[in-house]
Amino acid sequence: MIVEAKLKELGITLPEPLKPLGVYAPAVKVGSWVYVSGMVSMEEGKFKYKGKVGKDLSIEQGYEAAKISGINALAAIKSVIGDLDKVERIVKVVGFVNSIDTFTKQPQVVNGASELFVKAFGDNGKAARSAVGVSGLPEDSPVELEMIVKIKE
Repeated sequence: MIVEAKLKELGITLPEPLKPLGVYAPAVKVGSWVYVSGMVSMEEGKFKYKGKVGKDLSIEQGYEAAKISGINALAAIKSVIGDLDKVERIVKVVGFVNSIDTFTKQPQVVNGASELFVKAFGDNGKAARSAVGVSGLPEDSPVELEMIVKIKE
């Protein structure tokens, strides 16, 4: 429970995994890999932030939304492996940012999740990553994250 202790020091308690907004599993474990579905920035069944970064939300608000999405991703991972200490490496993170056409700071927004992962897992939390601007996300979420995680054997 070392990872969860680190999260607790950051003031983070993992929630229950998000209920799917469609027909899919929040996370799927295949061998020593976990594939995490797109996690949005909901807390306790509600969006703290909604809308487009660069119009409705600042970069800082987008960063916080990405952090919330990251917390939800960790909850989904825990739901299929039982203990986050079993994570060997965060391998890949794809961050989708609901943003206006002229917004180009998607990497700074997705850092909200990436910095969380590094604080929780150290260098093993630093993943290969994409940060992509999109014209819309489910329920007007500002951020959605997908992940691939390697699990210790």
